[in-house]
Amino acid sequence: MRNRRGRVVEVDSTEELEQRLAAGATTLTGWHLQALDLTHHSADLRRVHVAGALFLGCTFADGDEKSVRDRGGIVFPAVPDVPVETYRTALYSPAELYGDLHGNGRYGASLDARVYAWSRQPADAQHTLARALHDHAIDEALADWIHGRRLVGVMGAHAVERDHPAYADAARLGQLLAERHTVATGGGPGAMEAANLGAWLADRPVEAVAEAVALLAAVPSYRPSVGAWAARAFEVRERWPDGGDSLGIPTWHYGHEPPNAFASAVAKYFQNATREAILLQVCDAGIVFLPGAGGTVQEIFQDGCENYYADASAVAPMVLVGRRHWTEEVPAWPLLERLARGRVMEGQVHLVDTAEEAAEIVGG
Repeated sequence: MRNRRGRVVEVDSTEELEQRLAAGATTLTGWHLQALDLTHHSADLRRVHVAGALFLGCTFADGDEKSVRDRGGIVFPAVPDVPVETYRTALYSPAELYGDLHGNGRYGASLDARVYAWSRQPADAQHTLARALHDHAIDEALADWIHGRRLVGVMGAHAVERDHPAYADAARLGQLLAERHTVATGGGPGAMEAANLGAWLADRPVEAVAEAVALLAAVPSYRPSVGAWAARAFEVRERWPDGGDSLGIPTWHYGHEPPNAFASAVAKYFQNATREAILLQVCDAGIVFLPGAGGTVQEIFQDGCENYYADASAVAPMVLVGRRHWTEEVPAWPLLERLARGRVMEGQVHLVDTAEEAAEIVGG
Protein backbone atom coordinates (compact mmCIF):
# COMPACT_ATOMS: atom_id res chain seq x y z
CA MET A 1 0.00 0.00 0.00
CA ARG A 2 1.14 3.52 -0.67
CA ASN A 3 2.00 5.70 2.27
CA ARG A 4 -0.31 8.33 3.66
CA ARG A 5 0.72 11.88 2.83
CA GLY A 6 -0.71 13.93 5.66
CA ARG A 7 -4.47 13.21 5.54
CA VAL A 8 -4.28 11.97 1.96
CA VAL A 9 -4.57 8.27 1.13
CA GLU A 10 -3.49 7.46 -2.41
CA VAL A 11 -5.01 4.33 -3.90
CA ASP A 12 -3.95 3.18 -7.36
CA SER A 13 -5.09 -0.44 -7.47
CA THR A 14 -8.39 -2.18 -6.83
CA GLU A 15 -6.53 -4.68 -4.65
CA GLU A 16 -5.45 -1.90 -2.31
CA LEU A 17 -8.97 -0.47 -2.27
CA GLU A 18 -10.41 -3.86 -1.36
CA GLN A 19 -7.83 -4.36 1.40
CA ARG A 20 -8.63 -1.00 2.97
CA LEU A 21 -12.38 -1.59 2.80
CA ALA A 22 -11.98 -5.09 4.24
CA ALA A 23 -9.98 -3.57 7.10
CA GLY A 24 -13.03 -1.50 8.04
CA ALA A 25 -12.73 1.81 6.19
CA THR A 26 -16.08 3.59 6.16
CA THR A 27 -15.10 6.93 4.64
CA LEU A 28 -13.07 7.87 1.57
CA THR A 29 -12.72 11.50 2.65
CA GLY A 30 -9.20 12.64 1.76
CA TRP A 31 -8.61 9.67 -0.52
CA HIS A 32 -7.21 9.98 -4.04
CA LEU A 33 -8.36 7.04 -6.18
CA GLN A 34 -6.50 6.94 -9.46
CA ALA A 35 -7.29 5.07 -12.69
CA LEU A 36 -9.38 2.39 -10.97
CA ASP A 37 -12.03 0.18 -12.55
CA LEU A 38 -14.86 0.57 -10.04
CA THR A 39 -17.56 -1.06 -12.13
CA HIS A 40 -17.77 -3.99 -9.70
CA HIS A 41 -17.69 -1.88 -6.54
CA SER A 42 -21.13 -0.27 -6.66
CA ALA A 43 -22.16 -1.60 -3.27
CA ASP A 44 -18.93 -0.38 -1.66
CA LEU A 45 -19.25 3.10 -3.16
CA ARG A 46 -22.83 3.47 -1.98
CA ARG A 47 -22.18 2.41 1.62
CA VAL A 48 -19.12 4.58 2.36
CA HIS A 49 -18.81 8.35 2.75
CA VAL A 50 -17.30 9.84 -0.41
CA ALA A 51 -17.48 13.59 0.33
CA GLY A 52 -14.04 15.08 -0.31
CA ALA A 53 -12.71 12.00 -2.10
CA LEU A 54 -10.96 12.58 -5.43
CA PHE A 55 -11.58 10.13 -8.28
CA LEU A 56 -9.03 10.57 -11.09
CA GLY A 57 -9.81 8.79 -14.34
CA CYS A 58 -11.83 6.04 -12.67
CA THR A 59 -14.45 3.93 -14.43
CA PHE A 60 -17.89 3.58 -12.83
CA ALA A 61 -20.90 1.37 -13.31
CA ASP A 62 -24.05 3.07 -14.58
CA GLY A 63 -25.33 5.60 -12.08
CA ASP A 64 -22.37 5.39 -9.69
CA GLU A 65 -20.53 8.46 -10.96
CA LYS A 66 -23.63 10.61 -10.44
CA SER A 67 -24.13 9.08 -6.98
CA VAL A 68 -20.54 9.90 -6.03
CA ARG A 69 -20.86 13.48 -7.31
CA ASP A 70 -24.21 13.99 -5.58
CA ARG A 71 -22.68 12.94 -2.25
CA GLY A 72 -19.70 15.29 -2.49
CA GLY A 73 -17.11 13.23 -4.29
CA ILE A 74 -14.95 14.97 -6.90
CA VAL A 75 -14.63 13.16 -10.22
CA PHE A 76 -12.02 13.97 -12.86
CA PRO A 77 -12.90 11.91 -15.93
CA ALA A 78 -10.33 10.68 -18.41
CA VAL A 79 -9.50 13.20 -21.13
CA PRO A 80 -10.90 11.82 -24.41
CA ASP A 81 -9.07 11.42 -27.72
CA VAL A 82 -5.51 11.56 -26.39
CA PRO A 83 -2.88 8.82 -26.89
CA VAL A 84 -1.59 8.83 -23.30
CA GLU A 85 -3.03 7.63 -20.01
CA THR A 86 -3.49 10.92 -18.22
CA TYR A 87 -3.83 9.21 -14.83
CA ARG A 88 -1.29 6.41 -15.25
CA THR A 89 0.06 4.96 -12.03
CA ALA A 90 3.42 3.57 -13.17
CA LEU A 91 6.44 4.66 -15.18
CA TYR A 92 6.83 3.50 -18.75
CA SER A 93 8.86 0.53 -19.82
CA PRO A 94 10.81 0.53 -23.10
CA ALA A 95 8.58 -2.30 -24.34
CA GLU A 96 5.48 -0.18 -23.74
CA LEU A 97 6.91 2.80 -25.58
CA TYR A 98 8.20 0.83 -28.57
CA GLY A 99 5.71 -2.03 -28.87
CA ASP A 100 6.65 -4.90 -31.14
CA LEU A 101 9.59 -3.91 -33.31
CA HIS A 102 10.76 -7.42 -34.00
CA GLY A 103 10.75 -8.38 -37.62
CA ASN A 104 9.63 -5.03 -38.98
CA GLY A 105 11.37 -2.21 -37.15
CA ARG A 106 8.35 0.05 -37.66
CA TYR A 107 8.84 2.80 -35.14
CA GLY A 108 6.09 5.00 -36.57
CA ALA A 109 3.32 2.79 -35.17
CA SER A 110 4.78 2.76 -31.66
CA LEU A 111 3.24 4.55 -28.70
CA ASP A 112 6.31 6.78 -28.44
CA ALA A 113 6.05 7.93 -32.05
CA ARG A 114 2.28 8.46 -31.88
CA VAL A 115 2.52 10.53 -28.70
CA TYR A 116 5.30 12.65 -30.18
CA ALA A 117 3.24 13.31 -33.31
CA TRP A 118 0.26 14.26 -31.14
CA SER A 119 2.43 16.56 -29.01
CA ARG A 120 3.47 18.49 -32.13
CA GLN A 121 -0.11 19.49 -32.90
CA PRO A 122 -1.31 22.97 -31.93
CA ALA A 123 -2.31 22.74 -28.27
CA ASP A 124 -5.90 23.47 -27.37
CA ALA A 125 -7.25 23.48 -23.81
CA GLN A 126 -7.92 19.74 -23.88
CA HIS A 127 -4.40 18.91 -25.04
CA THR A 128 -2.84 21.22 -22.46
CA LEU A 129 -4.89 19.66 -19.67
CA ALA A 130 -3.99 16.14 -20.77
CA ARG A 131 -0.27 16.94 -20.82
CA ALA A 132 -0.37 18.55 -17.38
CA LEU A 133 -2.31 15.66 -15.86
CA HIS A 134 0.03 13.15 -17.49
CA ASP A 135 3.18 14.86 -16.17
CA HIS A 136 1.68 15.07 -12.69
CA ALA A 137 0.97 11.33 -12.83
CA ILE A 138 4.57 10.68 -13.89
CA ASP A 139 5.76 12.76 -10.91
CA GLU A 140 3.76 10.55 -8.58
CA ALA A 141 4.89 7.31 -10.20
CA LEU A 142 8.52 8.44 -10.16
CA ALA A 143 8.37 9.30 -6.45
CA ASP A 144 7.16 5.76 -5.78
CA TRP A 145 9.83 4.20 -8.00
CA ILE A 146 12.80 6.00 -6.43
CA HIS A 147 11.68 5.39 -2.83
CA GLY A 148 14.53 3.69 -0.99
CA ARG A 149 17.04 4.11 -3.83
CA ARG A 150 20.08 6.35 -4.12
CA LEU A 151 20.45 7.69 -7.64
CA VAL A 152 23.57 8.82 -9.42
CA GLY A 153 23.15 10.78 -12.64
CA VAL A 154 25.09 10.45 -15.87
CA MET A 155 24.81 13.37 -18.28
CA GLY A 156 26.48 13.55 -21.69
CA ALA A 157 26.16 14.07 -25.40
CA HIS A 158 23.16 12.58 -27.18
CA ALA A 159 25.07 12.51 -30.47
CA VAL A 160 27.72 9.95 -29.44
CA GLU A 161 27.28 6.99 -31.78
CA ARG A 162 27.54 3.41 -30.70
CA ASP A 163 30.75 2.72 -32.61
CA HIS A 164 32.63 5.63 -31.00
CA PRO A 165 35.10 4.93 -28.14
CA ALA A 166 33.21 7.46 -25.97
CA TYR A 167 30.16 5.20 -26.09
CA ALA A 168 32.13 2.26 -24.69
CA ASP A 169 33.57 4.51 -21.98
CA ALA A 170 30.09 5.66 -20.95
CA ALA A 171 28.86 2.06 -20.84
CA ARG A 172 31.75 1.11 -18.56
CA LEU A 173 30.95 4.09 -16.34
CA GLY A 174 27.32 3.01 -16.06
CA GLN A 175 28.37 -0.50 -15.05
CA LEU A 176 30.77 0.78 -12.38
CA LEU A 177 28.24 3.22 -10.91
CA ALA A 178 25.52 0.57 -10.80
CA GLU A 179 27.60 -1.49 -8.40
CA ARG A 180 26.58 0.87 -5.58
CA HIS A 181 23.78 3.12 -6.81
CA THR A 182 20.92 3.31 -9.28
CA VAL A 183 21.95 5.02 -12.50
CA ALA A 184 19.73 7.81 -13.85
CA THR A 185 20.11 9.49 -17.25
CA GLY A 186 18.16 11.74 -19.57
CA GLY A 187 16.89 8.54 -21.16
CA GLY A 188 17.92 9.33 -24.73
CA PRO A 189 20.53 8.07 -27.18
CA GLY A 190 24.31 8.53 -27.13
CA ALA A 191 26.09 8.65 -23.79
CA MET A 192 22.74 8.33 -22.02
CA GLU A 193 21.95 5.03 -23.72
CA ALA A 194 25.46 3.78 -23.04
CA ALA A 195 25.20 4.50 -19.29
CA ASN A 196 21.84 2.74 -19.09
CA LEU A 197 23.36 -0.18 -21.02
CA GLY A 198 26.18 -0.43 -18.48
CA ALA A 199 23.64 -0.49 -15.66
CA TRP A 200 21.61 -3.16 -17.48
CA LEU A 201 24.76 -5.31 -17.52
CA ALA A 202 25.81 -4.41 -13.98
CA ASP A 203 26.04 -8.03 -12.83
CA ARG A 204 27.76 -9.27 -15.99
CA PRO A 205 31.50 -9.46 -16.63
CA VAL A 206 33.28 -6.55 -18.27
CA GLU A 207 33.57 -8.62 -21.43
CA ALA A 208 29.78 -8.67 -21.75
CA VAL A 209 29.70 -4.89 -21.96
CA ALA A 210 32.31 -4.92 -24.72
CA GLU A 211 30.38 -7.61 -26.60
CA ALA A 212 27.10 -5.71 -26.26
CA VAL A 213 28.69 -2.50 -27.52
CA ALA A 214 30.10 -4.37 -30.52
CA LEU A 215 26.66 -5.76 -31.36
CA LEU A 216 25.06 -2.33 -31.05
CA ALA A 217 27.75 -0.74 -33.21
CA ALA A 218 26.30 -2.45 -36.28
CA VAL A 219 23.46 0.13 -36.03
CA PRO A 220 25.44 3.11 -34.74
CA SER A 221 22.75 5.79 -34.85
CA TYR A 222 19.00 6.28 -34.72
CA ARG A 223 19.37 8.05 -38.03
CA PRO A 224 18.11 7.15 -40.57
CA SER A 225 15.98 4.49 -38.84
CA VAL A 226 14.80 4.72 -35.23
CA GLY A 227 13.15 1.34 -35.65
CA ALA A 228 16.35 -0.44 -36.66
CA TRP A 229 18.29 1.33 -33.90
CA ALA A 230 15.78 0.34 -31.21
CA ALA A 231 15.30 -3.19 -32.55
CA ARG A 232 19.04 -3.85 -32.21
CA ALA A 233 18.86 -2.69 -28.59
CA PHE A 234 16.04 -5.12 -27.85
CA GLU A 235 18.11 -7.90 -29.42
CA VAL A 236 20.90 -7.07 -26.98
CA ARG A 237 18.41 -7.13 -24.10
CA GLU A 238 17.30 -10.59 -25.19
CA ARG A 239 20.93 -11.71 -25.36
CA TRP A 240 21.37 -10.63 -21.72
CA PRO A 241 17.91 -10.76 -20.12
CA ASP A 242 17.03 -9.83 -16.54
CA GLY A 243 19.20 -6.74 -16.55
CA GLY A 244 19.79 -4.32 -13.71
CA ASP A 245 17.48 -1.44 -12.86
CA SER A 246 18.17 2.08 -14.05
CA LEU A 247 16.13 5.16 -14.81
CA GLY A 248 15.65 7.26 -17.92
CA ILE A 249 13.95 10.67 -17.85
CA PRO A 250 13.41 11.79 -21.45
CA THR A 251 10.93 14.25 -22.89
CA TRP A 252 8.61 14.45 -25.89
CA HIS A 253 9.79 18.06 -26.22
CA TYR A 254 12.83 16.48 -27.86
CA GLY A 255 10.81 13.64 -29.32
CA HIS A 256 13.02 13.46 -32.40
CA GLU A 257 15.61 11.93 -30.04
CA PRO A 258 14.11 8.53 -29.20
CA PRO A 259 14.26 6.97 -25.73
CA ASN A 260 16.79 4.21 -25.24
CA ALA A 261 15.74 0.65 -24.49
CA PHE A 262 18.17 -0.03 -21.62
CA ALA A 263 16.58 2.07 -18.87
CA SER A 264 14.36 -0.39 -17.02
CA ALA A 265 11.99 2.44 -16.04
CA VAL A 266 11.21 5.52 -18.13
CA ALA A 267 9.72 8.72 -16.70
CA LYS A 268 8.85 10.48 -19.93
CA TYR A 269 7.48 14.02 -19.66
CA PHE A 270 5.95 16.53 -22.03
CA GLN A 271 7.39 19.58 -20.28
CA ASN A 272 11.15 19.72 -20.73
CA ALA A 273 11.65 22.29 -17.96
CA THR A 274 9.95 19.93 -15.52
CA ARG A 275 11.99 17.03 -16.80
CA GLU A 276 15.31 18.88 -16.44
CA ALA A 277 14.57 19.97 -12.89
CA ILE A 278 13.38 16.51 -11.82
CA LEU A 279 16.38 14.77 -13.38
CA LEU A 280 18.81 16.87 -11.36
CA GLN A 281 16.70 16.73 -8.22
CA VAL A 282 16.51 12.94 -7.95
CA CYS A 283 20.29 12.39 -8.30
CA ASP A 284 21.04 12.57 -4.59
CA ALA A 285 24.28 10.54 -4.87
CA GLY A 286 25.80 13.00 -7.35
CA ILE A 287 26.11 13.52 -11.09
CA VAL A 288 28.83 12.59 -13.56
CA PHE A 289 29.08 14.87 -16.59
CA LEU A 290 30.62 13.25 -19.66
CA PRO A 291 31.85 15.36 -22.59
CA GLY A 292 28.94 17.18 -24.18
CA ALA A 293 27.80 20.52 -25.54
CA GLY A 294 24.81 22.81 -25.01
CA GLY A 295 22.51 20.50 -23.08
CA THR A 296 25.25 19.10 -20.86
CA VAL A 297 26.61 22.57 -20.13
CA GLN A 298 23.12 23.69 -19.12
CA GLU A 299 22.87 20.74 -16.75
CA ILE A 300 26.29 21.45 -15.24
CA PHE A 301 25.38 24.99 -14.29
CA GLN A 302 21.82 24.18 -13.28
CA ASP A 303 23.21 21.59 -10.88
CA GLY A 304 26.01 23.98 -9.92
CA CYS A 305 23.48 26.66 -9.03
CA GLU A 306 21.62 24.29 -6.72
CA ASN A 307 24.86 23.29 -5.00
CA TYR A 308 26.04 26.91 -4.83
CA TYR A 309 23.10 27.88 -2.63
CA ALA A 310 22.72 24.58 -0.75
CA ASP A 311 23.82 23.90 2.78
CA ALA A 312 26.44 21.24 3.43
CA SER A 313 23.91 18.45 3.98
CA ALA A 314 22.37 18.94 0.52
CA VAL A 315 25.47 19.27 -1.66
CA ALA A 316 26.11 16.28 -3.92
CA PRO A 317 29.27 15.51 -5.91
CA MET A 318 29.72 16.93 -9.39
CA VAL A 319 32.28 15.09 -11.50
CA LEU A 320 33.32 16.34 -14.93
CA VAL A 321 35.03 13.67 -17.03
CA GLY A 322 37.52 14.79 -19.67
CA ARG A 323 40.08 17.41 -18.67
CA ARG A 324 40.84 18.60 -22.19
CA HIS A 325 37.18 18.78 -23.16
CA TRP A 326 36.04 20.73 -20.09
CA THR A 327 39.07 23.06 -19.93
CA GLU A 328 39.80 23.72 -23.62
CA GLU A 329 37.07 22.60 -26.02
CA VAL A 330 34.12 23.58 -23.84
CA PRO A 331 35.75 25.37 -20.87
CA ALA A 332 33.01 24.94 -18.31
CA TRP A 333 35.41 23.74 -15.62
CA PRO A 334 37.25 27.02 -14.94
CA LEU A 335 33.97 28.83 -14.31
CA LEU A 336 32.54 26.03 -12.17
CA GLU A 337 35.75 25.85 -10.14
CA ARG A 338 35.74 29.61 -9.61
CA LEU A 339 32.09 29.63 -8.53
CA ALA A 340 32.77 26.85 -6.04
CA ARG A 341 35.69 28.62 -4.40
CA GLY A 342 34.93 29.38 -0.77
CA ARG A 343 31.49 27.74 -0.90
CA VAL A 344 30.43 24.52 0.83
CA MET A 345 30.38 22.88 -2.61
CA GLU A 346 34.11 23.49 -3.15
CA GLY A 347 35.17 20.02 -2.06
CA GLN A 348 32.44 18.37 -4.11
CA VAL A 349 33.40 19.49 -7.62
CA HIS A 350 35.91 17.30 -9.43
CA LEU A 351 37.64 17.10 -12.80
CA VAL A 352 38.92 13.66 -13.87
CA ASP A 353 39.85 11.77 -17.01
CA THR A 354 38.45 8.26 -16.60
CA ALA A 355 35.28 6.41 -15.75
CA GLU A 356 37.09 4.61 -12.97
CA GLU A 357 38.07 7.89 -11.30
CA ALA A 358 34.53 9.21 -11.55
CA ALA A 359 33.02 6.02 -10.13
CA GLU A 360 35.46 6.11 -7.22
CA ILE A 361 34.40 9.64 -6.27
CA VAL A 362 30.63 9.04 -6.31
CA GLY A 363 30.77 5.43 -5.21
CA GLY A 364 30.77 6.09 -1.48
